Amino acid sequence: MSTAQPSEDAAAPGAARSPAAGARLSAAWARIRPKTLRVRIAAAAAAAIVVALVVLGVAVVARLDDQLQGSLDTDLQERAVEVARLSASTPALLTQPGALEGRLGGSALFVQVVDRRGRIVARSGGLGSRVLPEDAAVRSALRDRRAAYGNDSLGTDPIRVYAAPLGELGQGAAAGGAVIVAGTTAETRNTLDDTRTFVLIAAVAAAILAALLATLLARRALRPLARLSAGARAIERTGDASQRLSAPSQRDEVGALAETLNAMLASLERAREAERRFVGDASHELRTPLTALRGNVAYVTRHGADDAVVADIEADVARMNALLDALLALAREDAAAPARGGEPVDLVDVAVEAAETDPGSNTIVQGGSGTAVVAGERAALARAVGNLVRNARKHGPPDGRITITVNAHRARAAITVADEGAGLHGDEADRAFERFWRGPGVRSEGSGLGLAIVKAIAERHGGRVEVDGPRFTIDLPRLTDLSRTARTTVP
Repeated sequence: MSTAQPSEDAAAPGAARSPAAGARLSAAWARIRPKTLRVRIAAAAAAAIVVALVVLGVAVVARLDDQLQGSLDTDLQERAVEVARLSASTPALLTQPGALEGRLGGSALFVQVVDRRGRIVARSGGLGSRVLPEDAAVRSALRDRRAAYGNDSLGTDPIRVYAAPLGELGQGAAAGGAVIVAGTTAETRNTLDDTRTFVLIAAVAAAILAALLATLLARRALRPLARLSAGARAIERTGDASQRLSAPSQRDEVGALAETLNAMLASLERAREAERRFVGDASHELRTPLTALRGNVAYVTRHGADDAVVADIEADVARMNALLDALLALAREDAAAPARGGEPVDLVDVAVEAAETDPGSNTIVQGGSGTAVVAGERAALARAVGNLVRNARKHGPPDGRITITVNAHRARAAITVADEGAGLHGDEADRAFERFWRGPGVRSEGSGLGLAIVKAIAERHGGRVEVDGPRFTIDLPRLTDLSRTARTTVP
């Protein structure tokens, strides 16, 4: 007991140091691990070939060993049967020279016949002065009267032994004894060793060949990635998001990656363009109200407060607030991602909401047949329809009626806002959705961004906006899967 304790104590520091040893091993592996993808692919291919050939070699060697041993066991059994028949029919021939000789391929079979007491009655000449060992197989044949196989050695040679009991009837000296047949397994072992060596050499050669081929194939396969990387570095150096990466001609994973990266660059370019346009639009449109506001503030500073000047200041602030709100909304639409995968939105609900928020009392909603549900952002669509209603209220007859019509046909859904005025035609209709465009003869000031916001929202939802006289229509892709929405009909 006293000698066991120190060994346990000595083992404890090694156990305590095992995490540090593991960390050092991980750090060493990180240093020697291949850095490039090409080398890792080649190493993986070589390792896979080695593993596959090793597994195949083990299976082949095991199968070959089983077949060779099975063939040897069959030959030993057949020779034992021949000797047993000879002992039963003509026992006197057992002691004749050459009676017990036999061959297995190019090797001699060793035969030995013993009586019921284990004394040798006859044996083959190939044994010379040697005697087959009395192992468990021989004892089983003599005592238990059962045939059995065993492995042993004859001098320095490994042998396979088969012992079978002999019949007890008859006048021969071997009656009731056993016949022992043995064959050397040296050739079998040599064959298996040669096979293992061949498999090992083949595995090494195949691994080298696989590594070379994998390197060549990886270099060819990764060439488009290298071009993409070079193009991306060039874009990173210049900072020009309008450039595009050259896509490979083949439609594979690298081509899909190039398309994804180009789409990302296009999105970045849109965001930058939206930023530039926002800055330009804001600086252009805010200059007029800021100039007026500066002049009114200077007047108040010199002459004191005046009701008319204060009213002008409030109007300028309100105009600037409305303009900033419109600019921010337009900038968000320019930079936002497509909304085709948004929530289900019923255009009837959007139309009813727009009619309820209109300050006029003569706005009506009409519906056609079918469903008018689209996928997108409800708030954005409500803003677009609200802009159309406000535009109709601003530019239509003062007491005229505004009609909001919702229709659905096949794969499209549309919402139309119409007033009772003359509307836009010709060049005015073409320019209606330009930013900061204001039609001639307008009765009130505006930012000129309302219809531009409507167009941006419609296009972001995969649709379009059209104008025909006093009728403004937002046409959108219809959502055919209505399982996500409760409303299914237009009233």
